[in-house]
Amino acid sequence: MRYLLFLIFLSPVIYAQKKSNLPQEKWVDSIYNQMSFEDKVGQLFMVAAYSNKNEAHCKDVDELVEKYNVGGLIFFQGGPVRQAQLTNRYQSKSKVPLFIGIDAEWGLSMRLDSTFRYPWNMTLGAIQDFKLIEKLGMQMGEQSKRMGIHFNFAPVVDINTNPNNPIIGNRSFGEDKINVTNAAVALMTGLQSEGVFATAKHFPGHGDTETDSHHTLPVVKFSKERLDAVEIYPYRELIKNGLASVMVAHLDVPSIEPRKGYPTSISFNVVTNILKNELKFDGLIFTDALNMKGASNFKKPGDIDLEAFLAGNDVLLFAENVPIAIEKFKEAFQEGKISEIRLAYSVKKILRYKYKAQLHNYKPIDLNHLYEDLNQSKYEAMNYALYENAVTTLRNKDAVFPIQNLDKEKIAYVKLGDANSDFFLEELRKYTIVDQIEVNAKKIEETLEELKKYTKVIIGFHKEDGAWKNHNPDKDEIAILEKIAKENKVVVTFFTKPYALLKLDRFSDFEGFILAYQNNNFSSTVAAEAIFGAIGTKGKLPVSINKNFYINDGIATKALNILGYGAPENVGLDSTILSKIDSIANYAIAKKMTPGAQIIVARKGKVVYEKSFGYHTYDKDLEVKNTDLYDVASLTKILATLPNIMIQYNKGNLTLKTKLKEMLPVFKGSNKENATFLDMLTHQARFQAWIPFYKETLDSLGKPKKEIYRKKYSEEFPYQVAEHLFIRKDYNDTIIKRIADSELLKKAKYKYSDFSFILMKEFLERKTGKKLDSLVVENYFAKMGLTTMTYNPLHKFDVDQIVPTEVDNYFRYQTIHGYVHDMGAAMQGGVAGHAGLFSNALDVAKMMQMYLQRGKYDNQEFFSEKTFNAFNTCYYCKDKNRRGLGFDKPQLGEAGPTCGCVSMTSFGHTGFTGTMAWADPDSEIVYVFLSNRTYPEATTNYLSKENIRENIQKVIYESIIH
Repeated sequence: MRYLLFLIFLSPVIYAQKKSNLPQEKWVDSIYNQMSFEDKVGQLFMVAAYSNKNEAHCKDVDELVEKYNVGGLIFFQGGPVRQAQLTNRYQSKSKVPLFIGIDAEWGLSMRLDSTFRYPWNMTLGAIQDFKLIEKLGMQMGEQSKRMGIHFNFAPVVDINTNPNNPIIGNRSFGEDKINVTNAAVALMTGLQSEGVFATAKHFPGHGDTETDSHHTLPVVKFSKERLDAVEIYPYRELIKNGLASVMVAHLDVPSIEPRKGYPTSISFNVVTNILKNELKFDGLIFTDALNMKGASNFKKPGDIDLEAFLAGNDVLLFAENVPIAIEKFKEAFQEGKISEIRLAYSVKKILRYKYKAQLHNYKPIDLNHLYEDLNQSKYEAMNYALYENAVTTLRNKDAVFPIQNLDKEKIAYVKLGDANSDFFLEELRKYTIVDQIEVNAKKIEETLEELKKYTKVIIGFHKEDGAWKNHNPDKDEIAILEKIAKENKVVVTFFTKPYALLKLDRFSDFEGFILAYQNNNFSSTVAAEAIFGAIGTKGKLPVSINKNFYINDGIATKALNILGYGAPENVGLDSTILSKIDSIANYAIAKKMTPGAQIIVARKGKVVYEKSFGYHTYDKDLEVKNTDLYDVASLTKILATLPNIMIQYNKGNLTLKTKLKEMLPVFKGSNKENATFLDMLTHQARFQAWIPFYKETLDSLGKPKKEIYRKKYSEEFPYQVAEHLFIRKDYNDTIIKRIADSELLKKAKYKYSDFSFILMKEFLERKTGKKLDSLVVENYFAKMGLTTMTYNPLHKFDVDQIVPTEVDNYFRYQTIHGYVHDMGAAMQGGVAGHAGLFSNALDVAKMMQMYLQRGKYDNQEFFSEKTFNAFNTCYYCKDKNRRGLGFDKPQLGEAGPTCGCVSMTSFGHTGFTGTMAWADPDSEIVYVFLSNRTYPEATTNYLSKENIRENIQKVIYESIIH
């Protein structure tokens, strides 16, 4: 009877297929007609292959390919190059090109080392942008195609309505049939657009099981009506959209297969009546792996294969014994249980799909650059985008995050869970100071007492990032979590599958709660970004969590205009070209132009390149880290003094015509009294370039005079110049007087001078009644979360975190380490308007981003756009003076500070120690280069002579994807 039913379904399908593609049918018939019965049966099998096993295994596969003409291989664990080599080997031995399949639900890394890993389906289920999931499918297809793979056994379309499901869980897009279907259609569409066949699984639905079909036969007790309405719904929609293949599960579903304990994978009613006849599916039908206990416990090898074929399956996956199975097929054919028509139907269908996979024009896999092709930077960019769209906010009482007004916050971090959290903490610390507080369940009261000092507590719950790992918090962890939340304002992030939240009873004490889904670098980055506002959260919960949260719960949070992190391709830069920066930096270090360097590139508000190179010194004692501090030299002008001057300008306390005598009355009657604010900041006030103030403080032997310096601090000698060297407190007056008494240049023309910024500091301190080092912290650094930018870094940081600048043998006679290199700034106690600031590259980039955003950062306005535009104007370009107000600008002729490829709206500055900070509004690029090229001595500036900083900038602009 079932044979007749099969024929009724079969005839119109075969006719339509033949009519539709004559070249294909000609190839199919030519191959089919050359096959023996055994060869035809062999095509039905897709057998297991591994690239991490020994040669004996490979020879076994060789035999199955050569002797039994198996139709395909499903690869499991191994490595990409090894698999590709084996694929070429096996294909060369096959009479008919082989199908190659793989379970790569979250990318090839599900099976292969050294390949790219994408989020689990459950994580993808939180994403609302299905076009993004389609792009993911395209990338997965591209990678599979590069590996000579024709079938990716994905997507999983099981609707995971049982939180205790031991085998599906994270492999499902969620528990809502519409969300699951939309995500699955998107992934399928992307995969198949690249010529790789998608396989929907596990039909008719493995989502509500409490046992694993790898070990036993799970029971699904739903009615046929419920299955039609929910579990089978995605298959209908995928079939409408061109689904290539379906995998049938090993399940016991009494409502559609009344024989007790009879697996759906070998049920004629399930495979033929429902999938083929009711759903009108005419694509390839795979069994789930026939070695799984859900099937193999029911029948012996060979018998189970035959039953699966008789049920209507086309491809028999992971057969345990192909020779025995072929014998069973022979017997069945001789007994009339299998007809030539039935055999031809599946075998020719397989051959048609081989034709569609271009196997009629088979070419071996090109092994050249295989690893590189499978690990392209655009795949990393995709991961950033996926996690940014998935991270889900479940609670945000009183908008507890994104955390703003950082100057008013004191933040602690508490880690729970047994997996590593170091990367997450590093990411948090990129936004502000975050203190880690160790927690001990037995001494929880001590922890609670310590946390009272903090305004907010960030709690991270970290579990190992495995799809089937236990992510649940234990009783002690829940107790700690609840106690901290009860007494503190908390933002909790769970780096786990959503079902881990089922263990929590109370959410009311959590002001902020974020679900990051997985525990890896991508999720850590985006969670930190969400907490501080570099991104807004968009994700929606794909499953229900008791009565606390429901499907599609998720609070949208706002993004602030702060610097975050991302991949180059996501902001229109080419990673491959950008990576050329590495070789330029390494060349500079190898040629001893500088012992080390830090480099940052940001675009459109995202840091996409952040690297440190070399060492603190040529002794190679300490490698440079991203958190290390450099003396930024003249960058101080635009990072400390200028932004505070802009505030005064913004308030109307300064105009372009304001005269020096109005700013500093001490200059009344001097030859500089009428120097205007405009001319001073454009370096056109006829000031000398500099005065070596220190020389007048040295005795005849060239050593510091005792009447000016002391070895110890005292009230009369309070300002530290270097280690064991303090200068007289009134000597700054002498410096100002020397500037006032200095001669003017004969002609008003561009001449770079430190004087203007030395005097701007004096003005600021006089106007505000505050010292510049306090002013910068109060007005900018604390508010913007600049945790490393500071004057006199030894007051805050360990010396090993500070890069030395010079071995001084002419003034201070010591290694200048933690003290400002500039002699004049050192004589002002390390706090000057023209030099003295230390920072890492990230904090410099934040300041430049604030400028790029014309005075706005972290939803704060420091000065108006009008003010910024006034300072970023080239007032004397016609006179060949490129300078803005304080800012340097691109060169007007051949020589200048930039690569010559930046826009004329760009601005920045360079520093004597080998530093550069530049921002370009047109391209939205921020570039920072920090080095200590002055170590061990500040003689020839080879960094400048060989245009190292400019060449790096040129690479950045070459990397723009037009």
